[in-house]
Order: sequence, then C-alpha cells, then structure tokens
Amino acid sequence: MTFEKKRWFQIALQFRGSVIGAIYTRVLGCGLFGVFVTLLYQLKVPVSQPILGSVIPSIVLGLLLVFRTNTAYERFWEGRKCWGSIVNNTRNLARQIWVSVEEVSPKDREAKIAALNLLVAFAVATKLHLRGEPINSELEDLISTSRYFQLKSMNNPPLEVAFWIGDYLQQQYNRNCLNSYQLTSIQELLNNLVDNLGSCERILRTPMPLAYAIHLKQLLLLYCFLLPFQMVQSLEWWTGVIVALVSFTLFGIEAIGLEIENPFGYDANDLPLDVICQTMKRNIDDLTSLSPSVRSQELDETSNVSV
Repeated sequence: MTFEKKRWFQIALQFRGSVIGAIYTRVLGCGLFGVFVTLLYQLKVPVSQPILGSVIPSIVLGLLLVFRTNTAYERFWEGRKCWGSIVNNTRNLARQIWVSVEEVSPKDREAKIAALNLLVAFAVATKLHLRGEPINSELEDLISTSRYFQLKSMNNPPLEVAFWIGDYLQQQYNRNCLNSYQLTSIQELLNNLVDNLGSCERILRTPMPLAYAIHLKQLLLLYCFLLPFQMVQSLEWWTGVIVALVSFTLFGIEAIGLEIENPFGYDANDLPLDVICQTMKRNIDDLTSLSPSVRSQELDETSNVSV
C-alpha cells in the first residue's frame, strides 16, 4: 500500500509524458495577466466585472473540451487496435506459412524464412511510412539488397512488401506446395494486413477539422482572458495564482487531445511502435527455430520406417 502511494505521487509529479512543457508559457501568461488586472484593481480602476462569468458558461467550455479529448482518444485507441491486429495477423500468417507450405527442396526453407522476414518488414515499413520517414537500415536485415534499394523508390513501401508476400504465396500455389484452400486462408490474412495499413493511414491523414480546433482555442483564450475580471474583487492578489491554475487545467486538457490524436510518432504518449516491431521479430525468430513443416516430419518418419 505504501509503495502504491509513493508510485501515485511519483506519477503525479512526473514531467516526461505530461503536457506541461507545451502549455507552461500560456499558463504563465494568464497568471501574469491576472496579476496585472489585480494591480489595476488596487489602483482603483473599475476592472471588477463579475457579470462576465455569464459570457462563456463553464459547462459549455467543459463539454467542448471533453468532446475534443474523447475524439482524440478514439483515434489513439483505434490506432492501437490496428497495430494489435497487425501483430495477430502476422503471427497467424507466419504460423500458416511455416506449417502449410511444403518443402520440396532444401532452398524452400530459406525461401520460407525470407517470406516470414517480409512479414516483419511489412510492420517496420508501415511504422516508417506512418512517421513520414524514409526506408532505413532497420529493413536491411529483413529483405534482400535488391529489394531494399527498390523499396527506397516506392511511394508506399508497406504495400510493396505486401505484394512480395502475395507473390511468394502464389508461387508456392503454382508449385503445388499450397492447395487452394490454404492459399485462400492465407491471402485473407494478408488482406487484413493491408486493411490495417489503410486504417492507420486514415487516422494519420484525417486530422481534427480546422474550424473546430480554431474555435476551441479562441474560446479558451477568451475564457482565460475574462477570468481575472470575474475574480479580482474577491481574490485580489490571489487572482493571478487562481487564474494560472484554471488555465493550466483547461490548456492541459486541450493539449492532451492534441498530443494523442496522432499516435504514431515518438512522443511519450504515442504508441510504442518500435517495441511492437521488435516483439514481432522475436516471435518470427522463435517460430523459425521450430520444425519447419508437418509434411517434412511425416516424410522423415516414413524414411526412417523404410530403413
């Protein structure tokens, strides 16, 4: 119980991952403006106007901020579900390819491992694509050199990787290493990967409507600007502090929505895409350490019996 209390206060006072760095200048500005209004009030300037509290009702501003945050969190959670689906579909694809594709020659195992590495390459390429970054050394160990340089010239690298995976599957079907039912099942999983890519692109390229964002910022500024005139008569020199606290709350909620609406970057509140890709790579490596194919095992057992 004591540990949980310490952990709670540690998180409450944590700077990394918070929005303090993004809003502290606005909070200080509001606080200083509150001090300025208090100074005018002490000089007998008629700045006390409690009636201004009815200009923007608090409940209206609160509902707008809640809507803004909820909309941003929906985008964040949808992005997480898309990447969870990418992980699950990759695992199922890898398992089915590793077990279902028959190995006719020794080179077939190398081709299968290359195909499984393409699944990880799809995830890494998707991560780079969503972050607007060029193809880099992360993909060098996952694909051949020719494909690596070919991928650098592509507008949508993960789609090209998906094409290579589909091409491999079709080749195995033409060689009778896959039957039509297996091909259909595996192709459906591959289609799901491309659908997940499209969903992530939709989140990335559909920002909050500009008019809504502008109007909310205008209301926030107007509300914080009018706040000292409402409070100065009762709070006097405490006005600046209270205005800063209120503005910290309001600007913080708005900044959280801005922080999480694009979950594919490097911020502390973004999705851990690097960790997810590394986990997928470890899963593939574990899978390839197992027996490559049930059919191969059966052939080995048959040959041992015949001997």
